[in-house]
Amino acid sequence: MFTTPSAMRAVVLALTLALVAGEPHNLAPEFAAGRTYVYKYETLLLGGLPEEGLAKAGLKISSKVHISAEAENLYLLKLVEPEIFELSGIWPKDPLIPATKLTSALAAELMTPIKFEYISGAVGKMFAPEGVSTMVLNVYRGILNVLQLNIKKTHNVYELQEAGAQGVCKTLYAIAEDEKAERILLTKTRDLNHCQERIMKDMGLAYTEKCVKCQEDSKNLRGATAYNYILKPAASGIVILEAAVNELIQFSPFTEMNGAAQMQTKQSLVFLEIQKAPIVPIQVQYFHRGSLKYEFSTELLQTPIQLIKINNVQTQIVETLNHLVSHNVERVHEDAPLKFLELIQLLRAARFEDLETLWSKYRTRPAYRQWILDAIPVIGTPSALRFIKEKFSADELTVAEAAQALIASIHMVTASTEAIKQVEALAANNKIVESPILREIVLLGYGTMISKHCVEMAVCPAELIKPIQNLLAEAFAEADTQELSLLLKVLGNAGHISSLKPITKILPIHGTAAASLPMKVHADAIMALRNIAKKEPRMIQELALQLYMDKALHPELRMLACILLFETRPAMGLVTTLANIVKQEENLQVASFTYSHMKSLTRSTAAIHASVAAACNVALKILSPRLNRLSMRFSKAVHMDSYYSPLMIGAAASAFYINDAATLLPRSFVAKTSAYLAGAAADVLEVGVRTEGLQEALLKNPALLDNADRLTKMKRVIKALSELRSLPTRTPLASVYIKFFGQEIAFANIDKSIIEQAIALATGPSLQTFGKNAIKALLSGASFHVAKPLLATEVRRILPTAAGLPMELSLYTAAVAAAAVQVKATTTPALPENFLLAHLLKTNIQLETEIKPSVAVNTFAVMGVNTAILQAMLISRAKLNSIVPAKIAARLDINEGHFKIEALPVSVPEQIAAVHVETLAVAKNIEDLAAARITPIIPEKVLKPFSREILSSKIESAAASFSQSSEITEQDEIVKTKATQYEKKYCAKVVAIGLKSCFKVATDNAAFIRDIALYKLAGKHSVSLSLTPIEGEVIERLEIEVQVGPKAAEKLIKQINLSEEEIIEGRPLLMKLRKILAPGLRNRTSSSSSSSSSSRSSLSSKSSSSSSSRSSSSSSRSSLRSSSSSSSRSSSRVSSSRSVNRPSSRTSSASSLASLFSASSSSSRSSARVSMRVAYPHKFQKDHKKQALTSQAALLSKSRSSAASFEALTKQNKFLGNEAPPAFAIIIRAVRADNKVMGYQLAVYLDKPSTRLQIILAALAADNNWKLCADGALLSKHKVTAKVSWGAECKQYDTMITAETGLVGPSPAARVRVAWKDLPSAMKRYAKKVYDLIPANLVPGLIKGKDENSANQLSLAVIATSDKTIDLIWKSPTRTVYKLALHLPYPLPLNGIKGLTPFDGLADQVHFLFAKAAAAECSFNRDTLTTFNGRKYKNEMPLSCYQVLAQDCTDELKFMVLLKKDHAEQHHINVKIADIDIDLYPKNTDVIVKVNGMEIPINNLPYQHPTAKIQMRQTGEGISVFAPSLGLHEVYFDRNSWTVKVVDWMKGQTCGLCGKADGEVKQEYHTPNGRVTKSAVTYAHSWVLPAESCRDTTECHMKLESVQLDKQVNIHGQESKCYSVEPMLRCLPGCFPVKTTFVTVGYHCVPADSALNRPESLSRITGKSVDLRETAEAHLACTCTAQCA
Repeated sequence: MFTTPSAMRAVVLALTLALVAGEPHNLAPEFAAGRTYVYKYETLLLGGLPEEGLAKAGLKISSKVHISAEAENLYLLKLVEPEIFELSGIWPKDPLIPATKLTSALAAELMTPIKFEYISGAVGKMFAPEGVSTMVLNVYRGILNVLQLNIKKTHNVYELQEAGAQGVCKTLYAIAEDEKAERILLTKTRDLNHCQERIMKDMGLAYTEKCVKCQEDSKNLRGATAYNYILKPAASGIVILEAAVNELIQFSPFTEMNGAAQMQTKQSLVFLEIQKAPIVPIQVQYFHRGSLKYEFSTELLQTPIQLIKINNVQTQIVETLNHLVSHNVERVHEDAPLKFLELIQLLRAARFEDLETLWSKYRTRPAYRQWILDAIPVIGTPSALRFIKEKFSADELTVAEAAQALIASIHMVTASTEAIKQVEALAANNKIVESPILREIVLLGYGTMISKHCVEMAVCPAELIKPIQNLLAEAFAEADTQELSLLLKVLGNAGHISSLKPITKILPIHGTAAASLPMKVHADAIMALRNIAKKEPRMIQELALQLYMDKALHPELRMLACILLFETRPAMGLVTTLANIVKQEENLQVASFTYSHMKSLTRSTAAIHASVAAACNVALKILSPRLNRLSMRFSKAVHMDSYYSPLMIGAAASAFYINDAATLLPRSFVAKTSAYLAGAAADVLEVGVRTEGLQEALLKNPALLDNADRLTKMKRVIKALSELRSLPTRTPLASVYIKFFGQEIAFANIDKSIIEQAIALATGPSLQTFGKNAIKALLSGASFHVAKPLLATEVRRILPTAAGLPMELSLYTAAVAAAAVQVKATTTPALPENFLLAHLLKTNIQLETEIKPSVAVNTFAVMGVNTAILQAMLISRAKLNSIVPAKIAARLDINEGHFKIEALPVSVPEQIAAVHVETLAVAKNIEDLAAARITPIIPEKVLKPFSREILSSKIESAAASFSQSSEITEQDEIVKTKATQYEKKYCAKVVAIGLKSCFKVATDNAAFIRDIALYKLAGKHSVSLSLTPIEGEVIERLEIEVQVGPKAAEKLIKQINLSEEEIIEGRPLLMKLRKILAPGLRNRTSSSSSSSSSSRSSLSSKSSSSSSSRSSSSSSRSSLRSSSSSSSRSSSRVSSSRSVNRPSSRTSSASSLASLFSASSSSSRSSARVSMRVAYPHKFQKDHKKQALTSQAALLSKSRSSAASFEALTKQNKFLGNEAPPAFAIIIRAVRADNKVMGYQLAVYLDKPSTRLQIILAALAADNNWKLCADGALLSKHKVTAKVSWGAECKQYDTMITAETGLVGPSPAARVRVAWKDLPSAMKRYAKKVYDLIPANLVPGLIKGKDENSANQLSLAVIATSDKTIDLIWKSPTRTVYKLALHLPYPLPLNGIKGLTPFDGLADQVHFLFAKAAAAECSFNRDTLTTFNGRKYKNEMPLSCYQVLAQDCTDELKFMVLLKKDHAEQHHINVKIADIDIDLYPKNTDVIVKVNGMEIPINNLPYQHPTAKIQMRQTGEGISVFAPSLGLHEVYFDRNSWTVKVVDWMKGQTCGLCGKADGEVKQEYHTPNGRVTKSAVTYAHSWVLPAESCRDTTECHMKLESVQLDKQVNIHGQESKCYSVEPMLRCLPGCFPVKTTFVTVGYHCVPADSALNRPESLSRITGKSVDLRETAEAHLACTCTAQCA
């Protein structure tokens, strides 16, 4: 047997340990009684980037440590000769500086002996006098942490969770032996990322959610500690000869590969000697002061940004407050944010009595009062809440001040038990309860406080949320819906798991009593589960899936359950289950919402959604892609995000559009934004809006709905439908809520009464009085200034180091904004004392305003040691300062139509905006603040610059701006070979306003070490923008002047003279050549002229008649009026980029589109080059041409093109200003000291007889002839043509724009064409860049190809193939793009566009037109009925029986439309609306109209209801009834067809033969009792109004009844008899059928021996399940005997 040396050493070590273990004290450090063990102790903490040569901040503590035993297991520890050193400099070059004053101040505490328990190497309780601060005690803990040893007897390498100063963390022990030296070598390492209990304090992170997936590959915060011991065996244990500790904690806001800053802690404990005398304890009482675990103290209230020595807190608060008030009047002081943070720090140190004193002294001084009210809420202590409560109770705070203070304080205060009790007391305060707004804020804040409190606790006590749960139970018992909504939101904010059961009781499941609650309460209950879902996703997933699967629930609730489900980030199995449910889903709203939610999540790139995105990707493959083609009328969910993994930064936005009846206004809408940063996620802002019933409340006419007689009459009609279930009436309610970081901070319910109150207030005398007082104040002159501070961010993480000192990571953002305003108004003539607002319209008003807005923002990112007495840290500081003053004078004279505004000179600071960022190493202590050491992280000079480049360039302004060139200069670029250091300056002169703008960028960062993100940020950066006057260019003021009316011509500065001749270089020669060649061109049979030449000729404006005729002929060719030969051979060339399988009709349609703009070409040539031929039979027929043919003037010139007509107008009068003054003029100019005129003038001319508009924009400078001329004319109501030209005298560039309507076959169409001669190269270049940026797949289903398009023309055609689909064609010089059958979310009102609307007022016409576009339509034609949802079926109507065609199915019964067929097979319609009955029926060749039984002759139409907006008028061959304010948009009736249209807000509330108009085609056939049947005939018959007897005056001899199957069947092995669960039409007793039809109906079966012979009523059988379907006979016409019952 052979043994290796390593094995031998292990055996020897085991034997040694066994021998030592045999001793009484085992393996534990020995401190023998009666002796003092003396050690040399040093600890060094360094913070910064890991590389040497960069600045670091740190501190060092050096001392001798004396340890002696006082009693069994109780020891004394004392520091001797302690010293503290500071470092802020280049490590290791710069030395540590002794902090002599701090050492002296702490000497007494540091040299006070403490006591500690020490048993078998484990440190137990600690004891110290009261005079020893917690911070000093933590330093002792750092020393004792070295002594913490858990040595096992039988293992050399082992792992355990060991307690230490930083918590209970995973620790690995490794033991070895040095035989020669008789030493035991022990190494232990602590993994600070794997702790059972980690001592750590987070502040400001309660609203964030940790992204576990983000931290898998790269952690933002890592830490580990290595301990190396040299131990010597002793008689009764072991002696620690030497201990070396090395701890490294690194942090990066990005992934670790992008760099990390680190905090390094080194400890050294070296044995010196054993003294025979023990430590002499001091004569003072010792108290139990905790254990080895670190304890937080004053560092929680100590901001790491500044160290303040507080001697007299009241005096220091007053001094700081005085500084803030006095230095932020005219503009914000650059250090105002820092001073505001100092004020917060002092207020945190103050007692409540100090706050009381401060308030009583300054509450009557507005400036001081505002600063105090902005500062106290953010101090984060319970004193802030107490202060607000007491001051509001004493009526010293207004409601607005209290609301603002409460919102801020609740979100900033630390959620301790004391603070929660304060908020609970606030909620019970009488004055708070009396104010609904404050009560809402406090209660929502109570939930927020509990949420923050529970974040810090592993188990959160349910007693805290119990009071709210009790209130919820009381509100539920009293059915107080408003209180229920509020308390549900409170529970939602709290997110406590114990609230799950109380919230579930509110949900309409399990047949609970909550089913009768309003929909909004149910919705609030589901939304309240979202915060609970983040903590207990599994429990919420089960509940959410149960809600989603319950098809009896309202679709909105199911969609909210879908939102809830996905917020739990479900696993693959659950998402797949959801997909399977959607596959069978009949409700299209729910299916559309779920599908769109899944699809949008598949595109997520955020790591936190990775698993859900993958699951949704699989689930989509299960579902039909047809769901993706549902229009925007259906509910949708959209999620978009962007996440950059290397920087661990991203943002997301979600929007949920929830509808239930495909209306224009959604039922609810939720939008949410989220942010991802440094491995955490937060829902930053969420806004939700509900509009249930609001649209209806605003648009319907309530005056006619309260008529009791009307309701009684309508209910008598439908009483025959005994099982009719009315739909719930929508409560007119709108609500809005706002969530900030997942916490709802405010909400409001808005109903019609609130809107009416707001209108009454706005039009009431109080507002007018307020307006008068404001005007009087302006007339007397007003000046005020306002300053608003804000602590926008305070995020902190504090964790102990191995040395016992706290390390802090924090981010602060503070801002102060201020504005000084001076306003003075004068009127001419002066207003009387008791003036009316109408007097202002008759005066000349002058207003002078000077405003100086300014803002200062400071952001600090900190890493290092932060205590109340010393700081050693790395600080990255960003400062933003901006001020933009302005002085404006305005003049308004309404009578004269004159308005003028002037920008007057104002003193501008050198920099109007500047940002400075710098990273510093800071070391300072409270005893010697003057000696604070601050060192830039990068040394001042790395290498001297080796080159300097000054690049100057002049760029001519694109539009010859102000006739001067703009000069851009790049100056002072410093390039270093090693350091990434440069400075750039860009300047531009704008001579027109006399200012020079400079943009300066400078940076000096650490990228020369590592070219990664963190190192690029470290260093110094600055960005500034400055405005300075140009030397020698004195601008007195800038003016903008507007003059309307005849006096506009007087205001024009530069005379406009448009030359009649347009001579462009090279053009005369071309024109002569064209005259010579023109006859030959006309004789050519092959139409080879391209559209580009036609566009050029159509754009040319020539004085000769020959050129004009050529222009018209070429224009004719471009307008598709080609010769028969060319048209027969013309074809479209379209090259498809991909294979597209389309029906032949689509191909024909595409050809139609192509023919709109195609020029004639040879068919043989095209067939050789075209990959996809598109033939189209119809041409574009211009409405303008047809209109022109109807007029005699046009008959003389019908061969002329529209371009020629426009040219005739312009030739007749090129400049409208020659005959008429401008309609209005605008002058923009700079008034200079040298009287040079600079600027622009715009004049608008209108010629009403020719419906022509001309706009001339001209430069005012004498030596600048640049102009822009826009000339347009309405040639007819179907065509508009405009010419836009610009450049020198408007002759350099020009374009022609034509828009016209027409027909392509039977379909209405419109097209727009833009053609040009020449364009600026810059415009072409940028247009190409924009075109290239458009994604190829932006719009799916495009057909792309190339064609011989004009090189100088763009065209777009839109063809309305139906009211819901359009075809598009886009032609550019390089390609042709088709989009066929593009579905519109809402139908086009084509008929409304063609004709006039039935109302006379303009507002009524516009409203009617839009209402028509959104209306749901039901129609009948050729025995086929098309429902509101577009589903068609044959309606086999019974004779002489009315059927409910469409009615308002709510309890309001706003309208009812009945239909019946007479014995002549003709239809009759009866409309019941308001207090009238309207009958429409055919007679001979006419349509008869009766109102309340009285016939109205056709020639007396239109008929207007005297009190309501109800009209009847003749439309075509029929009659139309209009009542949009009562929900019935239109009922049209003629001899062969009828149409019923309901308004948008009635969708989902109708019933009858036309359906519910809710878009749910899969659930179309709803019978009166709510059952969905599969048979169209059964569905139609269920809506028949049966007769009571055969003697009924309606001659309807039928009734609805359940029929028994004429045979027995075997069901589940039992003979059964079956009854129809769907009502069947049968003749009344005493009558017999003369016409029948067969229908398939569902039957419910019962045992054959059942006592049920015949159901007593339909209600007993119609609710039963369907066991089988069989064919049965239904009666359609009956005849009765004379003796019928």
